[in-house]
Amino acid sequence: MTSNAELDAATATSGHDHVPVLLVEDDDGDALLVEELLRDVDAPVVVKRARSLGQATSQIQQAACVLLDLGLPDSQGLQGLQQLLSIEPQAAVVVLTGQASEHLGEQAVRAGAQDYLVKGEVAGPMLHRVIRYAVERRRAEEAHRELRIAQVLAQENARLERGLLPSPLLTDERLSVTARCHAGGQQHLLGGDFYDVVEAADGWVHALIGDVCGRGPAEAALGVCLRVAWRTLVLAGRSADEILATLNQLLEHEREDDTMFATLCMVSVAPDRSAGWVRMAGHLPPLLVTRGGVLELQTPTSPPLGLGQVQHWPGTQVALDGSWSVLLYTDGLIEGRIGRGSERLGSDGLIELIIQALRAGPAAEGDGEAGAVGTPVDGPLLDRVIEHVRELNGGDLDDDLAILALGYSPER
Repeated sequence: MTSNAELDAATATSGHDHVPVLLVEDDDGDALLVEELLRDVDAPVVVKRARSLGQATSQIQQAACVLLDLGLPDSQGLQGLQQLLSIEPQAAVVVLTGQASEHLGEQAVRAGAQDYLVKGEVAGPMLHRVIRYAVERRRAEEAHRELRIAQVLAQENARLERGLLPSPLLTDERLSVTARCHAGGQQHLLGGDFYDVVEAADGWVHALIGDVCGRGPAEAALGVCLRVAWRTLVLAGRSADEILATLNQLLEHEREDDTMFATLCMVSVAPDRSAGWVRMAGHLPPLLVTRGGVLELQTPTSPPLGLGQVQHWPGTQVALDGSWSVLLYTDGLIEGRIGRGSERLGSDGLIELIIQALRAGPAAEGDGEAGAVGTPVDGPLLDRVIEHVRELNGGDLDDDLAILALGYSPER
């Protein structure tokens, strides 16, 4: 199908913005008459001729308008019109025939022709005007179609985004959740980063962040599928091993092809908020932010989902004291470059940026010591960190990024 851009390019290359017209006519005399009519009114067109429907099918994509005779050596009646439109459904086709039949004209328009003209009844100005109108109607129809497709895609993306980025399910008012998610690259395509936070009936709070490898609707849909399944299993009270093993099985059944996989990190916080567990599947370790500083929570890692049959997901127990924040993030946040070289930010660079932001932010004020680090992490701090990462990279990051901060303050 010829797009508006392709049509404009064809027009521009045809010479002085002349409209490329394909005349499908086997009679030399009739063809000469059409060319003379357009020449007499100095119509800005370039006419190419096809003597049969077979020749026309190979040239139709380069034409802005087609003048089609209904009596050709290899087609009769509306057969030629139907065949051309089956090849190029959005083509601007004007029937130019010797058959003066109103009924046939109505049939041709219903079949997709822009207009129906009878040879011998058409003057040059009229023919030129019909060509212009047919081209403009075709452009308008194509623009409307492209707009409608864009609207549908935007609606689908919005639904996927809502599925990837849910509202936390919490009842403990001492807990806070702050998250940011940004598409990478210049195209801002929907990615497969996802997160969730759920407080179970037993008081345990579970936080998840994940990243489906790749970018696009298929990856986003798989991310939504994994996140919804994770929330369902958490609310059903399943164990961490059972949850992650089920997600692994689900990914293998739902992915578009065998190359798709996902990394994830799951943090579970005890009801008294003084301890937790960290489990990872090929993902980056989360960060623990306290008044004492920022610590990377190292834990044994298992393969990403979809890259191995794993039934046991070893975790590490961590102590949580006083006010704290746990930051889970995807690799897009640390894979940005530092300056013009090939060096990447990395987790150490991210920790340093977070420390700087905490010391400079309002949470550090009134701590009683110079350079103290405040908690919990809030939205403005995450925004400052992300903006600093972009500045170091020299612009937008190549990959999607998501960052989730689960904070706790006993004074609330």
